[in-house]
Amino acid sequence: MLTVLRRRLRQEGWTAARLAAELRVGEATVKRWLAGKGLTVDRMERLAGLASMSIGDLAREAEDTPLGLARELTLAQERALSADIFLSFLFMAILAGVQPDEIAADYSLPSRMLETALLKLERLALVDRLRQGKVRPLVDRALVFRKAPLRSLFERHMKQLYFELDYSAPETAYASELVKLSDVGAAQLAELIEKLRGEVQALSDRDRETAVLPRKWYGMLGVMRELDMSSVREAGWQITA
Repeated sequence: MLTVLRRRLRQEGWTAARLAAELRVGEATVKRWLAGKGLTVDRMERLAGLASMSIGDLAREAEDTPLGLARELTLAQERALSADIFLSFLFMAILAGVQPDEIAADYSLPSRMLETALLKLERLALVDRLRQGKVRPLVDRALVFRKAPLRSLFERHMKQLYFELDYSAPETAYASELVKLSDVGAAQLAELIEKLRGEVQALSDRDRETAVLPRKWYGMLGVMRELDMSSVREAGWQITA
């Protein structure tokens, strides 16, 4: 339960410093609680509430969650996923909390195709098959892709989905900001993007449990980069009276 609590708090953007300020205790005290020292039922209930959960929710998720989830894929795992775009999509969907039967229904997938892919993911130690056709990931949802294969896969197949969007269309939701930052500020911006990813994951979990309207697939991309303004200047960077 403590592992689930720590992960959920992290996904909701709660740092030790922020928790300390909210609970009006020292940061060292919060870290002790999160390590399981001095963590009473009342304190766990309060922390769970900050992660939008109850102790019952923690217990149920802990029951279905394997310990020691990997935070990073091995090079062999990334290579296997990057070699098969469907295998990669299936893994990412499962990692997002969607079960195989729902994926199969949404995309009219043949059962044999789905079963073959699930067996591959199982052999790669990326998922665990459960009873009644359920599947759970063996990788933490907060994993970071640090190696070349999956980054290259995104470049080949996913990048165009985002950059061919009609940004003038009213149904396209996006935010853009131009800022000047030091290296420290840039690192903090990267942390904010990662925090947003955790908040989106938490939103998806809540929506899955409470949604009344049909759910559709959405993509969210958070990105930062050092700007090269030469193309803007070449397009006509001048001031007219």
